Amino acid sequence: MSSLPPEKPLLPERWWAPLGLLAVLLIALWAYWPGLKGPFLFDDFGTLPKLGEFGPVHTWAIFWRYLTSGGGDPTGRPIALLSFLIDARNWPAAPWPFKFTNLLLQLVNGTLLAMLLWRLGRVIEPQGTRVARAAVLGAALWLLHPLLVSTTLYVVQREAMLAAFFVLLGLLAYTRGRRLMLAGRNKRGIAWALLGLVGCTFLATFSKANGALLPALVLVLEATLFTRAPMIGTQRRDWRLMLWIFAALPALLLLAYLLWTGVQATLHHPEVRRWTEPQRLLTEPRALFDYLKLLWLPRPFTTGLFNDAFVVSRNLWHPADTLPALLGIIALIMLGWRWRITHPLLALAILFYFTGMAMESTTIPLELYFEHRNYLPALPMFWPLAWWLSDLRRLRGFKATLTLALPVLLALLTLQRATLWGHADQQAMLWAKINPASARAQAYAAQFEAGNGQPADAQRRLLPLLAAHPDQVQLAFNLLNVQCQLGGVTAAAAQSARTAMATMRNPGTLLTSWFGRALGVAQAAHCPGFDVPLLQSLVDAGLGNTRLRGNPGRQQDLYYIDGQIALARGAAAAAQGDFERALGFDVRPGFAAEAAAQLGSAGHPRRALALLDRYRQVAAQAPAPGLGMGMIHAWVLREQDYWPRELAHLRAALAAAAARPDVDVHSTQ
Repeated sequence: MSSLPPEKPLLPERWWAPLGLLAVLLIALWAYWPGLKGPFLFDDFGTLPKLGEFGPVHTWAIFWRYLTSGGGDPTGRPIALLSFLIDARNWPAAPWPFKFTNLLLQLVNGTLLAMLLWRLGRVIEPQGTRVARAAVLGAALWLLHPLLVSTTLYVVQREAMLAAFFVLLGLLAYTRGRRLMLAGRNKRGIAWALLGLVGCTFLATFSKANGALLPALVLVLEATLFTRAPMIGTQRRDWRLMLWIFAALPALLLLAYLLWTGVQATLHHPEVRRWTEPQRLLTEPRALFDYLKLLWLPRPFTTGLFNDAFVVSRNLWHPADTLPALLGIIALIMLGWRWRITHPLLALAILFYFTGMAMESTTIPLELYFEHRNYLPALPMFWPLAWWLSDLRRLRGFKATLTLALPVLLALLTLQRATLWGHADQQAMLWAKINPASARAQAYAAQFEAGNGQPADAQRRLLPLLAAHPDQVQLAFNLLNVQCQLGGVTAAAAQSARTAMATMRNPGTLLTSWFGRALGVAQAAHCPGFDVPLLQSLVDAGLGNTRLRGNPGRQQDLYYIDGQIALARGAAAAAQGDFERALGFDVRPGFAAEAAAQLGSAGHPRRALALLDRYRQVAAQAPAPGLGMGMIHAWVLREQDYWPRELAHLRAALAAAAARPDVDVHSTQ
C-alpha cells in the first residue's frame, strides 16, 4: 500500500506573519472608524487655531511664522505643527481629516512596532517562526489596546504619536546598525546607529519633548537583549565609545535636567496648581500603578481627559496607598534590572516602560495624570506575553485560543470606546458619571445639558459641586450661563462667581474666552442679573485674588478684561489706563495691537494711537524670549519685519479715523 504524498500548505510559512499583521491593521481600522466623526476637544483649541493665526498658510512667510509658533514645550513641537498642514491650512477646520491622519499614524506605528519586535526577537532566537508570531501578536496587543484611543482620537496628541513614530524609526535604525556591525561592516553599522541616535532623536524631540528619551531607551536595549549578542575587540571599543557619546551622555544630561527642574520647582514654586512639587513626586507612583492596571486589566471606559479629581498624595501615608505604590515602583525597577540577564524580555518591558515615563511622570510640573503618557512607554509591554503564547510546544490549544481571543477582545473594547468618542454628548455624560468629583467633567456635561435644552438638569449638576469646590471658576461661570437660560441670575449664583474669582488658582485662558462672550450677553440685557456691573464685580474680585498676584499673564488678562468693560460703560480713559497697565505685565506687540484695535473699534482712535505710542516707549522692556522655539519665532518675525508692518498699518488706519470730523476730540471719559 503506497503512502500518500504530504499535503502542501496553502501558503508558505513566511507569509502567515505578514497576513496576520494585515488582518490586525484592518481590525484596528474597523475598531477606530466610528470615532472619526467626533469633534475637536479641549487642548485641540489651544494648538490648532495657529493654522489661521497669521492667515491661511498659503505663502512661505506665513508658513515659517506658523511653524515656529508652537509653545507646548521649549522645542515648540514643529514636526507636529508641520503634520497638521496635511489636514488643513486655515482655521476653523473640520476634525475628520485630522482624526483620520491620526488613525493612519497609529496603524503605521503598529507596523513599525511589529518590525522592531521581530528584529529584537531574532537576537534571542535567530531561527524559527516563533519570532514572527510573537512580533505580530505583541504589536497587535499594543495597537488594539483601548487605552490608546484617548491618544489616537485626540487630535493634539499627534505630538505623542509622532514622537513614538520617530523613536520606533530610531530603534530600527540602531538595531540595523548593530547587526551590520556584528557582520563586520563597521562603518555602515556606525552610520546607521548614529542615524537612529542623532537624527531620529532630533525628529522625535521636535515632535514632543519626551522623544529625547530615545538614547536612554537604546541603553535599555543594550542592558537587556543585546547582552546576548556582545561585540569583541575593536568593534566593542568603537561601539562602546559611540554609545557613551551619543546615548549615555545625552541620557545623563537629561537626568541632570530633570533633577535641576525638580529642585527649581521645589524652591521657587511652593504650590503649583493644587499641589507642591514634593507632593507630585509622591503622587506619580500611584498614577503609574493606575496606568499599569489599565494596561493589564483593560476596560472600554475610563476617566478619559478629566483627571483633575485624581487624589494628591499629601505625604507618605495620605492616601494610604502612597507608600506601597512608591515601594512597588522601586521594587519593579529593581526586578527589571535583576532580570536583565535571566528574563530579558520581562526586563525590557519593565525598564522600557519606566524609562519612557521618566520625563512626564517625575519632576516636570505637568498635570498629575494623563492616559496618553502610556503611548510610547507601553510599546514593548505585551511582547513577553506574546513570546510565551507563541511557543506552541506546550499548551498548544490554550495558547492558540488566547492568541486569537486577546486581540479580538481588545478590538471589541476599542470599538466601544471609539464609538463613544464619536458621540460628544454621550461622551460628556459618561465622563461626568465616571468622574463625579471632577469640576471639569461636570462643567463639560453641564454645557451639553444646557445646549440640549436641559438647563435645570445642568443647574442640579453644578450646585452641589460648586458648594464643595467654591474656588472652581469654571463651575461658577457655567452656573451663570445656565441660570440665564432659566430666566435670570440669582444673587447667590453671582456671589458664588465672585468667591470663585477671588480664590481660584491659575484659570489659564478661561478668563479671556468666557468674558469675551459674556460681555456681549451683558450688553444685550437679555438675562436679568447678568449685566455689566456683575462682570465688573467679578473682575474686581479677581484683581483681589492673592493667588494670582505673582502671575503676570493672569494679571494682564484681568486688566485687559477690565478695559473691555470700561469701554462697554463708555469710560474710554479708564479703558486706556487698564490697557496700558495690562501691557506693563507682558510687553508684547500683539497685545498692544489688539488693545489698540479695541479702542479704535469703540470710536476712540486717538486713545488707540496714544496706546501705541506707549508701547513704543516701553518696547525695549519686552523680555527676550528664552532659549527654544520662542527665540526662533521672534527671529522669524523680526526678519520678516512683521510687527513693524502690522503696527504701521494699524497706526495709519487709526490716524485716518482720528482725522474724521465726527471724532470727539474733547472726550474725557
